[in-house]
Amino acid sequence: MLLDKISSKLHLRLKDRAAAGNIMGEALKDIIKNEQERRDNTLVLGIPRGGVVVADTVANKLSCEFDIVIPRKIGAPHNPEVAIGAVTEDGTIYLNEEIVRTLEVSKEYIEQEKAKQIQEIKRRTSRYSSSKRDYELNDMKNIVLVDDGAATGATVIAAARWIRRSNNNTLNQKLIIAVPVAPKDTVKLLQKEGEADHIEVITTPSTSNFRSVGQYYQSFEPVSDEQVVTIMRNHNLI
Repeated sequence: MLLDKISSKLHLRLKDRAAAGNIMGEALKDIIKNEQERRDNTLVLGIPRGGVVVADTVANKLSCEFDIVIPRKIGAPHNPEVAIGAVTEDGTIYLNEEIVRTLEVSKEYIEQEKAKQIQEIKRRTSRYSSSKRDYELNDMKNIVLVDDGAATGATVIAAARWIRRSNNNTLNQKLIIAVPVAPKDTVKLLQKEGEADHIEVITTPSTSNFRSVGQYYQSFEPVSDEQVVTIMRNHNLI
């Protein structure tokens, strides 16, 4: 089922997350060409917080269903900005085994951080949704997983694995990872891990030049819980 296909555009700085969503939405129209299929059988899942802004624009562009999925990064000991992996609420986990070995991260630390991040996921889920909702992943022919960028790919991979686990590996369903910015090594990792059927990236800087996702946006302001809640309300999910 894996297409092993990467579509990348020019190396550029994006105006903001909404502009990135517009570009991504147009690109996805070339992948999901049938308008009715986009409207009736496609679900866009945004990763909070910044990815929700991009995903909202993408979903509006495609006139399709919208929702969110909440993975959380597991940071390294003494340097939480370095991702050693990520986890979703049901315990689906991705670990970068090479980094874990290099930093000699203990199993005890990983379990503690996993539990801590699951609690934060539950807090955000409660904040962003008024009730427990069931995802109807099996009914969708296309699932588009969206973030505003992928530095290491950890949270995107954890979310993709959750999607695969949750939809019972429905035959003929296409999982698309759509991130406006990702360094080349991260895109190669997503390919190698086989996490999606298609990976759509707008700009793929060299890993040596990459410092953060934000450097490839002209405006990359923090996204608040309130902004996510407003988008959820606009889609009648609260």
